[in-house]
Amino acid sequence: MTQPRPAPTSHSLLPAIAQRWSPRAYADTAVSDEALLAVLEAGRWASSCFNDQPWVFIVARHGTAEHAAMLATLMPFNQAWAAAAPVLLYSIARENFAHNGEANKHAWHDVGAATANMAIEASARGMQMHGMAGFDGAAARAALAIPAGHAPVTAFTLGFPGPASMLPEKLAEREEAARGRRPAETMLFRGTWNTAL
Repeated sequence: MTQPRPAPTSHSLLPAIAQRWSPRAYADTAVSDEALLAVLEAGRWASSCFNDQPWVFIVARHGTAEHAAMLATLMPFNQAWAAAAPVLLYSIARENFAHNGEANKHAWHDVGAATANMAIEASARGMQMHGMAGFDGAAARAALAIPAGHAPVTAFTLGFPGPASMLPEKLAEREEAARGRRPAETMLFRGTWNTAL
C-alpha cells in the first residue's frame, strides 16, 4: 500500500480530508466487511433536502460475477484500471421525493454529499474512493436492475491505494503528479460574485 498523499492546503484540515484523493492503482488487499459497512454508514448519515435520503448504493466485491458485470458498464479506459479495485459501487439517486412524489431537484446534490462522507470515512481508514463519470448509463440500468424513477449518478472504486508502478506509464505519471486546486480567490467570494473574501 502507498503512503498518504496530503494535499498542499492553505489551511489546516482534518487529516482524512487532506489525505483524500482519487487513485487508480489499488493494492491487492481486501476491504473487510466492517470497513465497507462503515464507509456505507458514513454515506447513510449525510444531510439531505427534507431528510429525504434519496441515495442507494449498489456494491460489488472483486472476484464476483457482480463485480464483473459492474465493471463491464464502465467505459474501456476506466475498465482497464478499475478491474483491480477490491470494491466497485454505484451511487443511485431517487429522482422524486418519497413524501409527496414531486421531482427532487436536489437529489444528485444530496447523493454527492453522501459519497463525500463516504470518501472521507474511507480516507480515515487508509482507503480511497475514485468516482467515475465514464460509464454507460443504459448498461448500468440493465446490469444493476435500477428501477424507473432512479438514476445512476457515479461509479466508484474503493480500496487501499497501491503503487503507481502497477499502472501503464502515462497513468502512473498522472498518479504521481503534484496535487492541486484552483486558487481560493477564484471560487470564494464575500457577499456578491467576484468580491474578494
